[in-house]
Amino acid sequence: MPKLHLREWGQGPRTAVLVHGLSGSSETWWRVGPWLAARGYRVLAPDLAGHGASPRGPYSRESWADDLLAALPPRPDLAVGHSLGGVLLAMIADRLRPGQAVYEDPAWYPWQGVGYGAAQPAIRATASWTAADYRAAHPAWSEETIRVRLAERRDWDPETTRMAYLETAYVPVFPVVPSLLLLADPSELVPPPLAAHFAQVGFALRTVPRTGHDVHLDNVEGYLAALEEVA
Repeated sequence: MPKLHLREWGQGPRTAVLVHGLSGSSETWWRVGPWLAARGYRVLAPDLAGHGASPRGPYSRESWADDLLAALPPRPDLAVGHSLGGVLLAMIADRLRPGQAVYEDPAWYPWQGVGYGAAQPAIRATASWTAADYRAAHPAWSEETIRVRLAERRDWDPETTRMAYLETAYVPVFPVVPSLLLLADPSELVPPPLAAHFAQVGFALRTVPRTGHDVHLDNVEGYLAALEEVA
């Protein structure tokens, strides 16, 4: 089992874990991690295998989940997962047992009903994007955010997009710990009928305005305001 690289902020008495999405890294939390540390958390953000400074392959949804359980302390006060990270957090929540889970625009369902595999060629293509490409696609991003995203793409193995799991869903039936579903505005992955279903089974819901799938990058102030309600 590979040993994941962990990025840390703070030495507070509470613990928070932050799990990035496909093609990202722990560096994506460069604003969120210090913000939580200033509020009394020791923040741990792993690089999934194939991302950042963690080892390469082989890859599977199950192996990523097992890696996280081996790398993270049990019962953190707060656990956040973005996109694929939200899938993995849902897979391990009953064993990790965070005091509060936050699922940021999680990739629980096949993208637009056709499977995430259909989206992977476009995701792989971003490995060659330039700063100008990111400025055009994400005009609200700061230059530091773009720098971080370029570094993440350089440290990412695109082979992570070629797995069979991309054609199947992983959907939690109900929240096993107090859980917030933090969605884009609007969310392509969890549209309103699905969001309403999750609210009915016990998830709290919050939409961050003026955001796409990368909620914590598109509107960091709105994102942190939502986190403040549970952190």
